[in-house]
Amino acid sequence: MRGEWNGLKALVSNDCPYAYYIHCFAHRLQLALVAASKEIIFVQSFFNRLSSIVNVVGASCKRVEQQKKAYADQIAYFVEIGELETGRGLNQISTLQRAGDTRWGSHLRSISSLVNIFSPTCEILLKIIKEGNTTSQREAAYSCYHAMISFEFVFILHLMKEIMKIIDALCQALQCQSQDILNAMNFVSSTKALIQKFRDEEWDNLLTTVKSFCEARDIDVPDMNARYVERGGLARFQQDDFTIEHHYRIDIFYAAIVSILQELNHRFSNHAVELLNLSSALDPKEARESFRSIDILLLVSKFYPKDFTNQEMTLLKTEVDHYEHNVVRHPDFKKLSSISELCQCFYCNYRASIFSHEYDQE
Repeated sequence: MRGEWNGLKALVSNDCPYAYYIHCFAHRLQLALVAASKEIIFVQSFFNRLSSIVNVVGASCKRVEQQKKAYADQIAYFVEIGELETGRGLNQISTLQRAGDTRWGSHLRSISSLVNIFSPTCEILLKIIKEGNTTSQREAAYSCYHAMISFEFVFILHLMKEIMKIIDALCQALQCQSQDILNAMNFVSSTKALIQKFRDEEWDNLLTTVKSFCEARDIDVPDMNARYVERGGLARFQQDDFTIEHHYRIDIFYAAIVSILQELNHRFSNHAVELLNLSSALDPKEARESFRSIDILLLVSKFYPKDFTNQEMTLLKTEVDHYEHNVVRHPDFKKLSSISELCQCFYCNYRASIFSHEYDQE
């Protein structure tokens, strides 16, 4: 669709140079998450390992059933000691979910499922290590298990869960067909702001959560003030005062968040957001509350300057005033809920011939 020469975007642009192409925002969001997850080597390694864990544990129905039983036993234990509440819809038995590059929201579901059934998953991996039918099965389980019980894996697991939780609200909003343009754009802005706030204020809380999670499962917690030593022979190139906390805070925490923010800014550019914000002035739902005639004029002057002559721009100002009086205040206008319905109404009632410039913009 976005092909440079023969795609729909190119064909439309050839006939109408000022037609703006804006890719599906829900798809853009998923692309941003996938790209960001591959930008930081530690995060990419985490998702690769997460995929391996899902593959190993979910390779047979027997293992899945064993995992469900282990999870049920865990829930029963926590309920017994009073750490879990009971009630309708609570503590449902679940299995590991697979993250897919083309499945919206799947990264959060996959990460959340592993957090919930972390211990049962470790238990299944230990069984495979001892009872696996082949050496390759046992080796794969061994590799996954030792990755899971590392502090770095648990840290990134919780980090990505918190980031994905912030982004999930935007993901759900963009998939809602009834969502209006302005609210969707507000979700984009608020998501960026909340991720930035998480970066600035939540390091200590995240670290405390990760430490508590590790201590409850007997996972070694490193001394954050100790010197960090790079693996794979890279230690010779690092500074002597490079601490473990610096590694987790700068190389993983900050780097992952900055990468995601950059991708969100790239996929949801200010240019596209401004175009849609100004276009929302034509939305009947917005116009009924407050008709923004200035935004319509700004939309034309900033994004479609060559489509209008100076004379037409002068006429447009007057036509917008007539539009507000004759169309926005018309009783039938209250029945409209989208720009597409407004266009259909124009066409059916032949008002397009009168208010030609507004119809062209819609």
